[in-house]
Formats: sequence, structure tokens, C-alpha cells
Amino acid sequence: MAMDKFNNMQVFCRIVELGTFSAVAKELKCSTMMISKYMAQLEASLGVVLLNRTTRSLSLTSAGEAYYNRSRQLLEDLADLEASTAQMGERIKGHIKISAPIDFGGMYMVPVIEQFLHQYPEVKVLMTLDNKPPNLRIGSFDISLLVTDTLDPGVVARKIAETELCTYASPAYLAENGYPQSIEELASHRCLHYVDTPHGDYWLFNVGGEVKKIKVDWLLASNNGRALCQAAALGMGVVRAPKLSVAPYLQSGELVEILRDYHRPALAIYATYLQRRFYPAKLTAFIDFLIRYFER
Repeated sequence: MAMDKFNNMQVFCRIVELGTFSAVAKELKCSTMMISKYMAQLEASLGVVLLNRTTRSLSLTSAGEAYYNRSRQLLEDLADLEASTAQMGERIKGHIKISAPIDFGGMYMVPVIEQFLHQYPEVKVLMTLDNKPPNLRIGSFDISLLVTDTLDPGVVARKIAETELCTYASPAYLAENGYPQSIEELASHRCLHYVDTPHGDYWLFNVGGEVKKIKVDWLLASNNGRALCQAAALGMGVVRAPKLSVAPYLQSGELVEILRDYHRPALAIYATYLQRRFYPAKLTAFIDFLIRYFER
């Protein structure tokens, strides 16, 4: 009976985290009807309703929220106990699942992972490149790398590097279209716009210590900074991008920086992960390695 309740508790937590019975059924490779049965058993044994169900949505009752918070902690404590016990006397091994922004991950993470795996050959790394930060609670990723100036509460964030967000164009574009001296002049320039930001069609600049938003009339927009930098290098327009992404183009002279007087504070690059009492050795080893790598 205790094992049934433990199983039902796990199912309930995954329903809360994934949002639907069908998503949990798919994950556990069983029918949606079976998931419903587990929930019915759990609510009957507790004598309370944990989930409000409608045809379109699920929401937690107040009892459900309290039960979820305690259950999640119990399950995490158990996972920590198993991991810490299994790790005793063993080498660092296992899978590490990482989410990283497309440009940062594509340009900088492969050399890091190559060196890490050389040092820890029994580890396997799964890296997914996506500009939308994952919900770490769902459990699809151990670590989420973020280039950001705002962090969600409830996660541990270790700063691994920082980069300035600057404005660039090719010498050929500037020779043909003029060198903008102020951000207002961008209105008469072709702009190359990065779409996956909280700021929509606006570019943010620093003017006398205050943030000023400029709405750009973009010619080309993309969620891939590398494609936009390439377009700028071909003379298609002005791009605003993290200096890390643009470094190769600056070194080759294909792009030059403009509007330097309008720099905003640097964006931090963080390794984020869920707070827990025990961290598997593979996780702490990778994060420590990451920090040392970027310090160099």
C-alpha cells in the first residue's frame, strides 16, 4: 500500500510539472486512463481534492499546492540520497543534460565539453541549443546556460562570464550609408534584428545613465545571432549583438563597432540549476570546470 501511495505521489508531481495527464502518460509509457486511476487513488486515500479539472485546464487546489510542495521535497531528498549513496567510491560518470542559447552554445560550448570529457571520460553530455530558457522543474535538463540581465527566483545561478551588447556594421555598409553618430539616426538605417528578447522590436541603449528604447525598422530578423552577424558582414545593415558572438568578425575586420557612447552594462552569462541539498558529483564537476574554463 505504501508503494502504491509513493507511486501515486510521483505521478501527481509530474502532472503538476508537465501540465497534462497525457504528457505524464507519454513519459511513463502508459494510458491516460491509468494516470487518472492513480490520481483517483491518491485523492481517495488522502480524502481531499488535489486538482481542479476542467476539459481545458488543470489547477491545484490549496490542499494540492501544499501536498505538491512537501511531496516534491520528499522525492528530491530521496533522489539525493540514492545519488549520494551510489556515488560513494565511484568515479564521476553518467549523463549531463544542458540547455544553452543557440549562439553561445554553438560557438563556445563544444570546446568546453571536449576538454571536460577528456578529463572525465565516463560522462556523456546531451546539449540542446534553444534561446527559450527551459523550466528546470520539468526535469529535462540539469543545467541551463543563460545570457541575461534578469534571473528567475528559485534557481541557483553561477556567473561564468559576461559580454557587452554593442552595435556593429561592415565598413562597406558604413561607406555607402554613412556612420550614425546618435541612436536617433538608426531610423534611417537598415537594421538586422534579433527576435528572441523580452524587448520585442526595440533596441535598448544607455543615454546619460538611463535606458532609452529605440524601435527599429528591421530589414531582416532572426533568432540566430550568427546568421545576423553574417548578414551584417555582407553589408546588409546594422546589427546589435553580444560582443562574444561578434569577436571573429571584429578580428577579421568584417565588422566594426559603432555608437560606442551608448553602451549598456554588460550581460552576465550564468549556469543555472535547481537548488537541492545534494548535488551529484558530475554536476558540480561540470559547473566548476565551466567557471575555470571561462576564467582562463
